[in-house]
Amino acid sequence: MQTAFGLAGLPLSAGGMALLLFCIAGVATIAALARKEMREDLKRRAVLLDQASALFDNPSIKVGGDGYPRLVGTNNGNRVSLEIVPDSLVPRRVPQLWLKLTMLTDGQASRPSIGVLARPVGTEFYSRVLGLPDTVTPSFKADFPLLMRGKDVTEAALRRTSSLFHTLFADPALKEAVITPRGTGLVRQIAEGDRGAHILYRQMRFPVAQVSPDIVRNALAELRLLDEALEPAQSGTIA
Repeated sequence: MQTAFGLAGLPLSAGGMALLLFCIAGVATIAALARKEMREDLKRRAVLLDQASALFDNPSIKVGGDGYPRLVGTNNGNRVSLEIVPDSLVPRRVPQLWLKLTMLTDGQASRPSIGVLARPVGTEFYSRVLGLPDTVTPSFKADFPLLMRGKDVTEAALRRTSSLFHTLFADPALKEAVITPRGTGLVRQIAEGDRGAHILYRQMRFPVAQVSPDIVRNALAELRLLDEALEPAQSGTIA
């Protein structure tokens, strides 16, 4: 076998040849193990919503290019979607695994849009609150930063949602809650990534095999509470 040593005119002993072949074999083995680990990781990701699908009528799960699933189904007559969102954009923080839920209502309700994002850092690419045009002074107090935004928000809307938002965000796993004319949405933390894998290998590994149906069931109840929180928009817009 012509090696780089031979091409350069440098002698290569039998021992050197053996070492070279050993290194090549080692690299090939590591590459094969990495491919095997990636295939297994993709399989684990794909089934994260399998147990939760039992809560829905006519559930459909599709797996994205990153291996994470999206579930669409019907619950209590409402169209609901669940998405698994991995997030590693915040420096010096371990990756986060979010569950993004959306419940659509029939038609379009006559009400403003209003939502709250907890602990905003500006990198929340999955956020719907950041897409709302107007900043609103939060209608309740919390021990952590809050961003409230909306569209056509009224004093009545603030009064009617204040207590509910305050109760929901008592749960530190809740990242976002939003009400719009077309439906409601939540973003919840599912897991934090493995610190060692993130620091050493820049990989996102999450210690979760399934999203608990209980978490999804409770989130569906919260979506319904959000949907019932607002009456039709009234005059007196403040944002």
